[in-house]
Amino acid sequence: ALPPDYAYIIEELLFKDTIMSNKEHYYDKIINTVISLNRGKQLIAAFAHVIQRLVVDHIHVVGDIYDRGPYPDKIIDTLMDGHELDIQWGNHDVLWMGAASGSAACMANVIRISARYDNLEIIEDAYGISLRPLMTFSEMVYPEDRYEPFLPKVNPDSDDEIYQEEIRQIAKMNQAISIIQFKLEGAIIKRHPEFEMEASLLLDKINHDEGTVTIDGKVYPLRCDYFPTIDPNDPYALTEEEKLVVNRLMEGFLNSERLHKHVQFLYNKGSLYLKYNDNLLFHGCVPINDDLTFMEMIIHNKKYKGKALLDEYEDILRKGYLNREAGSDNNRYLDYVWYQWEGKASSLFGKDKMTTFERLYVEDKATHFEHKNAYYKQRHNIELCNMILTEFGLDPYKGHIINGHTPVKENRGENPLKANGKLIVIDGGFSKAYQATTGLAGYTLLYNSFGMQLVSHQPFTSVKDALVNESDIVSTRRIVDKELERKTVRETDVGQRLAEQVNDLQALLAAYYDGRLVEKVSK
Repeated sequence: ALPPDYAYIIEELLFKDTIMSNKEHYYDKIINTVISLNRGKQLIAAFAHVIQRLVVDHIHVVGDIYDRGPYPDKIIDTLMDGHELDIQWGNHDVLWMGAASGSAACMANVIRISARYDNLEIIEDAYGISLRPLMTFSEMVYPEDRYEPFLPKVNPDSDDEIYQEEIRQIAKMNQAISIIQFKLEGAIIKRHPEFEMEASLLLDKINHDEGTVTIDGKVYPLRCDYFPTIDPNDPYALTEEEKLVVNRLMEGFLNSERLHKHVQFLYNKGSLYLKYNDNLLFHGCVPINDDLTFMEMIIHNKKYKGKALLDEYEDILRKGYLNREAGSDNNRYLDYVWYQWEGKASSLFGKDKMTTFERLYVEDKATHFEHKNAYYKQRHNIELCNMILTEFGLDPYKGHIINGHTPVKENRGENPLKANGKLIVIDGGFSKAYQATTGLAGYTLLYNSFGMQLVSHQPFTSVKDALVNESDIVSTRRIVDKELERKTVRETDVGQRLAEQVNDLQALLAAYYDGRLVEKVSK
């Protein structure tokens, strides 16, 4: 746990001898030397890091490391260098995992979202993937400045200076990749009628002469009617230039060493759900119907629901990545990987459809609405929570559901504790973009032998505010579940594994003493 640069100093100060007073000069000399070398901040940070490592035994990350801020790569580097942990994949994590697996549709979504939120640096600088093919294509094919719906959301608090020409370039790239995305997704939807996503096929509903689009039988004017790459007779066909751009970008995603280092970490440490100490952790939902039965999904001509559905999804996600060099043959898995991003029976999406096209091209906000899965309306229902815990082989009287994905708007009176504390939503706006909506800077769920506590954090404002007002340590704790008798290590999942190891060792010893196991004599 000790950082190498300060290990000796920290060891000396940790084991300070208060009895032998003649060492005070020695300890003072250590501190004064650190100060004289202008390394005081670094030493304090090193101490804080050690305390953090020793206090926290295990970390659960309940999804969405990617797309929630500017530096997901640094977050993963920190996680890789730190604690014992596990990750329950979020929909944005799976989107990047799909892009790294060779899914062109996932890749197009990754680039579009990064362009939309002025975060293309994560692709180019962090992962070394060149976006020049897309930039050149967008300047060549979209010469007219008709890109208003595609303007990036620039962070007003950012210290980075952004020029008008750069905003113009990003908007054109966003416009170009959005159309490519809709074409790629349209091809997937047509290949899989079992996805039941025909309502998302809108490129063939555009009236190019009138500048309108028909959605659910109603005609709407388009905010932008400029579609230079769409053939009205074959709207979902990629142009030769678009195919070239997709192939060049895909090469970058498939060959980025640092991206694959991070994605492999997500696969090694992650899963769609986790059963841990009688609790069920997952990012989104377990898809259900309005009558509170588990929603079915057909995968490779076989029906799945409940736990079996999530198990099949995870198997597909892993096979999609393992077969990433297989090219179009990998569509057998990659189409379902993309489905995790916006399919109605996806445990990560949990809505009837994604209205990306409508939000970009249609002013009427009624078309932007996405209906959530019944799970989100009913997760306050104790019977539903018990049904889900039972489905996953957990005791409904002891277990909890730990849920992420949907930020809790606590400033509007929403409670993160549902179903009398049976379900806990721990997404409280850790990402700065959500803090105005939630009124918080996120939740941490603490679990030890005494029970569970939910801690809500206040947003970080500035270093000065943190030092003067101690605002960075202001948090609110609430008891979620208190153990009547303290849980012992033996009762935990780790304790059960230790007990199994003890039994195995005792069996080996017994075999040795009985002569069934002969000691090897080294020559």
